[in-house]
Amino acid sequence: MEKFVNKLSCTNNARRPQKRIKLESDERMTQREDDEEDEFSHPVPWQKIESEGLDCDYALLLSKEEADHMFKQLEEEVVYSTGEEAKVRVFGKVHSIPRQQATYGDAGLTYTYSGVTRLACPWTPTLEQIRDVVTKTTGQTFNFALVNRYKDGQDHMGEHRDDEKELDPLCPIASVSLGAARDFIFRHRDARGKRSRRQIDPVKLELAHGSLLLMNSPTNTFWYHSLPVRKKISLPRINLTFRRILLGRKK
Repeated sequence: MEKFVNKLSCTNNARRPQKRIKLESDERMTQREDDEEDEFSHPVPWQKIESEGLDCDYALLLSKEEADHMFKQLEEEVVYSTGEEAKVRVFGKVHSIPRQQATYGDAGLTYTYSGVTRLACPWTPTLEQIRDVVTKTTGQTFNFALVNRYKDGQDHMGEHRDDEKELDPLCPIASVSLGAARDFIFRHRDARGKRSRRQIDPVKLELAHGSLLLMNSPTNTFWYHSLPVRKKISLPRINLTFRRILLGRKK
């Protein structure tokens, strides 16, 4: 697992999946939208993704025009970590993070992941706008966002779980993808590596431009996820993972 070298910091301002994806029938989907219309002010047709201990929901949140606009705005607004803040320690060796990263959220919030505490920078207008759309769509509120930018298919993210203690276990992690479509792979914790204890097939998705993936509990308890290298991809991708941090929760 990656470990960040720096301490507290803040910068200024369609392939089919390998595992079964349960698609709701048109009739059930229509009924679900009708049932949720009063609760959610921005309903979308959801696809349910399930496996043992894995519970996710996937939808196209934004139209292509909306997603194009949001991507362009984020390219102008987001300030990414540089220098020592963009380093990781893997097996005792220091490496550059294989992507660009930034943290945003409510005033004074900190989030500890991969062994380092990061201070949330103030929301940008576009991050705030996307957060509000996600809230209207899901009925969940979020106070923190991790931004990852992948310049092309060489940039990637290794296997890990978002299971930090300060995260609200009742709130899903909402992942919004903008830019190049990329493969996203889930692997069960008992089926990793050469000494895996069980044979459980990985779950592979392709996250589209303007899409929203909700990782519901207990997904991050049992499943690792990653964004592997895809050398043929030449275009950039921005991913926003919205989270809810519990104030006062011990790290």
